[in-house]
Parts: sequence; C-alpha cells; structure tokens
Amino acid sequence: MNQEVLVLNSDYEPLNVCNVRRAIVLIYLGKADILHENDDNTAHTCDDTFVLPSVVKLRGHVKRPLPELKLSRRTIFARDNYACQYCGITAKDLTIDHVIPKRAGGRASWENLVCCCRRCNMKKSDKLLPQVGMKLSRTPHRPKYIPYISLTKYIVGRKNEVWRNYLPIFADLPD
Repeated sequence: MNQEVLVLNSDYEPLNVCNVRRAIVLIYLGKADILHENDDNTAHTCDDTFVLPSVVKLRGHVKRPLPELKLSRRTIFARDNYACQYCGITAKDLTIDHVIPKRAGGRASWENLVCCCRRCNMKKSDKLLPQVGMKLSRTPHRPKYIPYISLTKYIVGRKNEVWRNYLPIFADLPD
C-alpha cells in the first residue's frame, strides 16, 4: 500500500500526489471519486477485494494560490533530469555545479546552477568553462511551469501512462 495516487481538483487540474491509503480515505468519506484504477494492485478486507485507485478527482473545488518554485538541489536535479549537464551520464553521486564559479561572481541562481557528476565537477573545479574546454549540453534556465505538485513528482508522474493524460506538457521540462 505504498503506491502513489494522483489527486485532481474538481476541474481536473493536478493538485497533489498522495499515498493510496489517503486516497481510499478521501473516497470513503465521499470527498473524491475514482477516475482510474491500478489493475495490478488490489486490497483485501474481511468481506471484499477491491482494486486500488491510480487517479482520483475531488468532488469539491479546492482554491490554492499559485505556488512558488523554490531553488533547491532537488529542483535542480529534476530540471536537469538527473543527468550531468557536461557529459550526460546519470549517476547516483551527482552534485550541483556553479557554471560561473563563486570566486568569479557566480551566484546561486537557476541560470548558474547545473547538475553535474563528480568526475566533471573535479575536472572543472573553480574554473570557467572555456578554461577547461568543457561545454554545457543545454543552457540552464528557470522552468516556466510551476506545478501544484512538486517538480520531482511532476517529472516522475510524466512517466506514468495514465497520469500523463492529466498532467500538462511543457517543452522546457524533460520527459
């Protein structure tokens, strides 16, 4: 019962990702309806067996202010699709690199921070890219889309075939 469920607002806007237990409570209390079930997983009670939800829609509308996308390690990794922006590999020991080093006036901003593997980070050190002959695979930028769900959950959710029908597509985020 540790799978995740996409929660949609009454207007089908992605609102949250919760665990299946929370989704079942919302359904049982009459606050949500099941839109899609996860055919692979079932739950058993004393009297019954039922299929667990994958997507639920709230019956009432929830008003939320537009969230602010915060700059953090997690959001930088998600924006760069967990791949080194110099060599392109995906590794477990990724770091954050300042494209323009702090000593040269580089700030901690969306346009100056990139996901980087340890090998490339050691090679670049605190030098500028032309000094070490390295190039970025793509120019870093602040994502235009600000999802209600976290950026990492949004990117993971885009890989779920059912969820993809409800999540908006934005060209500046990886698929």
